[in-house]
Amino acid sequence: MPRPENLKPLTTLRIYAAAWVVLYHYWPLLVAGARPGAVEKGYLGVELFFVLSGFILSHVYLQSFGEKRFSYGSFLWARLARIYPVHIAVLAGLALLIAAASAAGFQAGDEVVVWSSLPAQLLLMQAWGLGQEGGWNHPSWSISAEWFAYLAFPAFAMIFWPLRARPWVATGLAALLVVVLNLVFPLFAGHPLTEATTAWGALRIVPCFALGCAVYLLWRNKAVVSPTGAKALTAGLIAAIAAGAALTIPDLFMVLLFGGLILALASLASSGSNLMGSKLGVYLGEVSFAVYMVCIPWELVFTRVARTALGLPEGLLPWPVWALMFAGVIPAAMVVHHLVERPARNAMRAWEASGFRLGGRREVADAT
Repeated sequence: MPRPENLKPLTTLRIYAAAWVVLYHYWPLLVAGARPGAVEKGYLGVELFFVLSGFILSHVYLQSFGEKRFSYGSFLWARLARIYPVHIAVLAGLALLIAAASAAGFQAGDEVVVWSSLPAQLLLMQAWGLGQEGGWNHPSWSISAEWFAYLAFPAFAMIFWPLRARPWVATGLAALLVVVLNLVFPLFAGHPLTEATTAWGALRIVPCFALGCAVYLLWRNKAVVSPTGAKALTAGLIAAIAAGAALTIPDLFMVLLFGGLILALASLASSGSNLMGSKLGVYLGEVSFAVYMVCIPWELVFTRVARTALGLPEGLLPWPVWALMFAGVIPAAMVVHHLVERPARNAMRAWEASGFRLGGRREVADAT
């Protein structure tokens, strides 16, 4: 079976989404008070990942599902190989750091060590309402939400494959789901859907993932074919997202803009453009998952070491120290990517390819 087209700009996009989330988390250590609008919207980098996930998994697997070549077991194994080794490695590393800090007389705090949520963390169910006490590596809630979407992928496929010849209908329905859920959810939960994490995090991914599936159908049907049009659409949507973040427009509109941006970037790749397709950008995009997963442990380690070594008080960090922390998350993530993520993923997929099967027909594809 031929491999799906490599859409390099979408891989590069991942590092920008990860950096946005990291900036959102790190900013309070640099400046007291409210974050600027563009930084305050950084939590929406997660929504960007969710929409992108729906697009990429549809790109890799939707046609095989429709043609009945899809192996659910192999699909889940490939997805587990993508996310679980880093999750477990970071969780174990965090536990070791907590133990070492405790031995040295430092306390990690009750907000980190939450034993009651550990089973849900290990089973990737902490965003299903089963680990609401939180703790440990907080960003992993979104990986739990991704796992929920992976398990539900056949349901998404059953909805969107029949609509493959009517992409605008699919996109309209997905956009309506984004609007309705984001408007109705706060009435029951008391907070926006885009702020759901360990409670309702699994629901948070649903409209974004559906939008990604629908946008894939638009791209598949060549909704944007002109290279010039793709470049203009990309530039316009980047400007709109930047302005929307700065002006703090409602989150649901930002999510819809993310769908448009992904369509534009995928169309750029199809047109042969090299924009956002450099080797460095693609490499950083490949490392982005590790960036996202290690950003909080790296912050905990860096701030503790920096305060001790430099004699800094608790509170804000001097900007050169903060900048070093922000930039340092990349090499920290590179270590995890090359020592854990790639080797473990390759080993798990090689194990299945060598004869270990899940769910009958074997199909191993490398999806971002």
